[in-house]
Amino acid sequence: MEGIEIRDPRFKTLVLANASLEQLASGFRWIEGPVWMGDADCLLFQDLPRNATMRWSETHGVSVYRSPSNYANGQTRDRQGRLIACSHRSRCLYRTEYDGRVTTLVDRHAGKRLNAPNDVIVKSDGSIWFTDPVYGISTDYEGGRQESEQRPAVYRFDPGSGEIAIAADDFDGPNGLAFSPDEHRLYVAETGDQTDDHPRQYIRVFDVASNGRTLSGGKLFHKIDPGYCDGMRVDQHGNVWSSAADGVHCLDRDGKLLGKVRVPHRVSNLTFGGPAKNRLFIAGSGTLYSIFLNCRGAQTP
Repeated sequence: MEGIEIRDPRFKTLVLANASLEQLASGFRWIEGPVWMGDADCLLFQDLPRNATMRWSETHGVSVYRSPSNYANGQTRDRQGRLIACSHRSRCLYRTEYDGRVTTLVDRHAGKRLNAPNDVIVKSDGSIWFTDPVYGISTDYEGGRQESEQRPAVYRFDPGSGEIAIAADDFDGPNGLAFSPDEHRLYVAETGDQTDDHPRQYIRVFDVASNGRTLSGGKLFHKIDPGYCDGMRVDQHGNVWSSAADGVHCLDRDGKLLGKVRVPHRVSNLTFGGPAKNRLFIAGSGTLYSIFLNCRGAQTP
């Protein structure tokens, strides 16, 4: 299988012998935040340094969905199908309403501005979980240099009550995140500064309490090599699909590497999509790729 690296026999059941990596579009500066819009049969993604949200469809190719995007990064859909996005420039989460209006959901914690929300997921109870490192305000390339007022953290936000709470804050740079299919686990990428005596670039796994609101644990789950995990998704079996410098790595729920989908460019993020959710869309630096798999993205409870 071209472009597929088998590390464990179980990976053979997750990939297809006759499905290869496809290049869908190129010429972007840095792709982030892919999200599948099933009702519109299209993929939305960010061309982050260009301050634009792009649209790709099998029928119409690439077009602009929103410009400017307020330097949006990670995005997802809530339980009502509305688009939730992380803005670097405005240091907030915003929601696109059914009529196209944009609503700011949250931009502060404890009276201080958030840093630059990076990635976001929605739990089955409607709560919004997001990471808030300083990457988007540390340079002018992806949002604009600004002063940090908070330490990096993972947050839980209740859009009904407006309550925002820190779920975990022992991070240098929390990045991508994903729940296990049963939502008993939360995986979070740590991409803080890496030194010989401070190896912080790895995936951590937290246990989600029975109340669905608090976390415990946070042990090391897997150290990606080469590179690090920027974004990740979980499939129906509970395997974690992580971005890496050489493509996408697939890990079982114990953190063992099952195999790789080799990609010519460093991968920033990925998502499952298509009518059956068996198509993996891959953001490879400035190029958008996809590959059909023999598994589907996880369905939330």
